[in-house]
Amino acid sequence: MKIFKFGGASLQNYSRIQLVMDILQTTPHRPLVVVVSAMGKTTNALEKVVEYGYHQQVDLALQMLDDIVARHVEIVHEIFPDGNVHLMQQIQAQADLIRNMLTDSCTYSYDAWYDQVVSTGEILSSLIISACMQQLHMPHSWIDARTIIHTDARYREAELNWTQTRQAITEKLIPMLQQTGCVLTQGFIGRAPDGSTTTLGREGSDYTAAILGNILNAESVTIWKDVPGLQNADPKLIPNTRTIPEISYREVIEMAYYGAQVIHPRTIQPLQQKNIPLLVKCFLDKQLPGTRIHQQIPDEPLPPIIVWKKNQVWVEFTTRDFSFVTEHRISKLYDVFHQLHIKINLMQNGAISFSCCMDHQPEKLNRLIHDLQHDFDIQYREGMELLTIRHPQNGWHQEMIRDYLVWVEQRSPNTLQMVIQHASQASIPVLPVH
Repeated sequence: MKIFKFGGASLQNYSRIQLVMDILQTTPHRPLVVVVSAMGKTTNALEKVVEYGYHQQVDLALQMLDDIVARHVEIVHEIFPDGNVHLMQQIQAQADLIRNMLTDSCTYSYDAWYDQVVSTGEILSSLIISACMQQLHMPHSWIDARTIIHTDARYREAELNWTQTRQAITEKLIPMLQQTGCVLTQGFIGRAPDGSTTTLGREGSDYTAAILGNILNAESVTIWKDVPGLQNADPKLIPNTRTIPEISYREVIEMAYYGAQVIHPRTIQPLQQKNIPLLVKCFLDKQLPGTRIHQQIPDEPLPPIIVWKKNQVWVEFTTRDFSFVTEHRISKLYDVFHQLHIKINLMQNGAISFSCCMDHQPEKLNRLIHDLQHDFDIQYREGMELLTIRHPQNGWHQEMIRDYLVWVEQRSPNTLQMVIQHASQASIPVLPVH
């Protein structure tokens, strides 16, 4: 049993889909489960549909939706020059579901609305890939992941119901595998107890693959990407990155926790539980060895591993009565962060203040301020970035931050973290909350 997961970069156009088909055709191993993400930048575009639709800008939302459909139709015409009526009908049916939601009065919360709309990207992608496999006479079964991935109703970052999911996979997916040897499904999406769609968090297709790997006792899970393997930094941000041939589960969990986008944070635990290796391979050149993530600590020392998170905000809470920020105050702060599903990326305590770095999500920031401004004076600074370096080397990072101001620095033997701001942004004022 193997699990293959293909991300959006591997499905963004006709030529890349051909590479995916080549990988599947030249992989004789069966049984095989194939998990796909939405194509290219589809998720980002659908997020715009959500934003416009939720704020009653229906015309803009419908125009954006038409653009998304047109892009998928263009790819279908490239794959099927003689047409594929059934596939076109399936695509239009999915688009019509969103159109109906946009023109009806919205009864969902923003996060619930988000999941119902954005999940469409994975469905469209899987329908097109299934049609490609049929054209190439590759036996497989298509299954809607929402019939096997059961979650709670925490929209946008749902928690898995392992018992129900294990039962559904046993009853529905395994018989399909026994019949055709290959099952194609979607990552990222699941089903809440009331039947509505949920998502597992951005990049959640990795997590879906890990869930399936755990329950099916897979030999391995392979994530196919557009890089040679796991890099020690994002090559789009840092030049001269290095491919890491092998790395431990623990190190990758640390990377994911600090915000590395290469692996979904929850991917590792289900695989570690059963000692299933995770392989990161390059779909652009399937012959490259890639990276093996497993239990053992590699013999070779790791290079500095860099995680650079943009679009951060630094928030400072100061007690109004000058009382100390001790267990009682911290408990209240943590409770509000928990209720709003806000992850603290870095924090610092003073005698009468608590400060933290978090992703800049204006809607959540406003709710956080609303819930805490009675007890705290609150200030925040936008335009911040968080730089995390695992296994730092003395002075090695100074050139990287030459054009930055360092606001906060925290260091442990294995990890250096800095909240920084580009010098060009230094004039952005601290914003007090009244």
